[in-house]
Amino acid sequence: MPIHNKLVRDRIPEIIENTGKKFSTRILDDQEYIKELKKKSFEELDEYVNADNDKDAIEELADLLEIIHALAECHGGSIENVEEVRRQKAVKRGGFKEKIFLIEVEDD
Repeated sequence: MPIHNKLVRDRIPEIIENTGKKFSTRILDDQEYIKELKKKSFEELDEYVNADNDKDAIEELADLLEIIHALAECHGGSIENVEEVRRQKAVKRGGFKEKIFLIEVEDD
């Protein structure tokens, strides 16, 4: 039986069970959960970076967004809180729509 040892979406055990396969799971404590969400975010980011078409890129961005939702809750917030902070930063520092690439800045 392959060993996965990774955080999975809530319905994955149900999906596996419906195939008739045997499996084992456990519930993480809060510290383990945050650690595994962070690991999962790198996994999904890597999958996004390696996506070779728009459809796959959107799929991976959706996975990243699901992780951001979960992490926001872990830190006592919500996706709405995250979005508000994003908006404030965009007002103060701008977004990335203008595609500006900084080459260098003179040192004093």
